[in-house]
Amino acid sequence: MTTADHAPPAAEGRDRLARFLIEAAGVRGVHVRLDETWRQIRERAEYPPAAAELLGEAAAAAALFTGHAKVDGRLSVQLRGAGALRTLFAECTAAGTLRGIVQLAEDGGEVSRDLRQLGDQAVLAITIENPSVGGRDPIRYQGLVALESDSLAGAFEGYFRQSEQLPTRLLLAADGDRAAGLMLQKLPGDGGDEDGWTRVGALFDTLGSAELLDLPAEALLHRLFHEDGVQLLGGKPLAFACSCSRERVEAMLVSLGREEAEAAVEAAGGQAQVRCEFCGQTYRFDGDEVAGLFAAAAAELEAPQRVQ
Repeated sequence: MTTADHAPPAAEGRDRLARFLIEAAGVRGVHVRLDETWRQIRERAEYPPAAAELLGEAAAAAALFTGHAKVDGRLSVQLRGAGALRTLFAECTAAGTLRGIVQLAEDGGEVSRDLRQLGDQAVLAITIENPSVGGRDPIRYQGLVALESDSLAGAFEGYFRQSEQLPTRLLLAADGDRAAGLMLQKLPGDGGDEDGWTRVGALFDTLGSAELLDLPAEALLHRLFHEDGVQLLGGKPLAFACSCSRERVEAMLVSLGREEAEAAVEAAGGQAQVRCEFCGQTYRFDGDEVAGLFAAAAAELEAPQRVQ
């Protein structure tokens, strides 16, 4: 299995993030295309079409934003609602690995593509977790996105306009085989000619979801922006991988508390099983292993007292 720290080389034009600059217009951008990566995320569960499309768009968005923001750890997009769609989560690491999941209400119901129909309790957030000095708890930044648009792309456009005070355009698309995204943002300051942003925006508006999904970055950007001299600035391959590990599951069991963890072992006939919903990996713990986890946790807590 690919680890969460390393993404394998991508096929030409596929599973890749590309950053670019339209210098004459004073515009920067990011393009993302997911082929095999999206298929591996999608095949791990059966989702209604609307939920699958939202997940694909969220995965493309998470990757796009790692090409825009400073991310040394991981960036996630999370949508929580109280209706048929309870949780949508997509994550991209600095290394270019992605994972994602949708959780639906047990009583079913139709998932709406219109974010405004998710209810008053719905929340959309972008979260960045970067490693801290010394390897302790990560440094976490979170921004809440207003649900005033019918689409993820529209909601994120509004977020970046408000949070960064820069005009932003975003298009996201997903079908059964591919997911893709294109993000444009006006450069800070007075870069570019006077109507550069307006001109680029008009060209952006000619782009539809089908073309975004079909064309690799170089062909798409040339078709749209060649007259303004678009330049590819580099990028990185993208791939599916899960960041779950036995160590993380052990920490989760300890966080549950000894009584609940031991009850889980007993209820499972002597061996608790924890299955990762993102990748399907199963981690097993018997009673002695669970007892050892709590003994180690207790020793770690007592260590500073002995030093004092």
